[in-house]
Amino acid sequence: MNQRILSLLIISLTVMLFLPAPAFSQANNVFNSSGLDIPRFVSLRSDKVFVRTGPALRYPIKWVYKRKSLPVEIIQEFDTWRKIKDIDGEEGWIHQSLLSGRRHGIAQADNPILIFKKPDKTARSLAEVENDNVLRVHKCQTFWCDVEIKGFSGWIEKKSLWGVYQDEEFD
Repeated sequence: MNQRILSLLIISLTVMLFLPAPAFSQANNVFNSSGLDIPRFVSLRSDKVFVRTGPALRYPIKWVYKRKSLPVEIIQEFDTWRKIKDIDGEEGWIHQSLLSGRRHGIAQADNPILIFKKPDKTARSLAEVENDNVLRVHKCQTFWCDVEIKGFSGWIEKKSLWGVYQDEEFD
């Protein structure tokens, strides 16, 4: 390495070390362009969503989702592109315009999944949901989420949903 490149490298590293933390994180904000939490859950906005190998149209399509409202987890951002992970652990890039902030979850449990009238196991059950069904999630409390599926509205145990973090609460 020549002397000039080495000097520039040392100066650059020194400047980065002494920058205040907010200035440094703003410089790296290209990887969190929305400013929203990462990771976070969102859902697919359309019945046809292309998942690409990288964050641009020039990257090849890995697969196509054909299920509107399917929940996915955003694990990284780059400009207007979001790297997502699905319930199977598959990862790829989707343009932000194909994602929605409306919350949905996928029913996942070993036992029958019941929707209750109130957030309480002793409350009257309204319906039974099969595994892999997509439910609209309206809000979540400590252990329960208010959901809707095919005309039924009620409460389901949070642990039976993929698409909501176990420590997450929202209205």
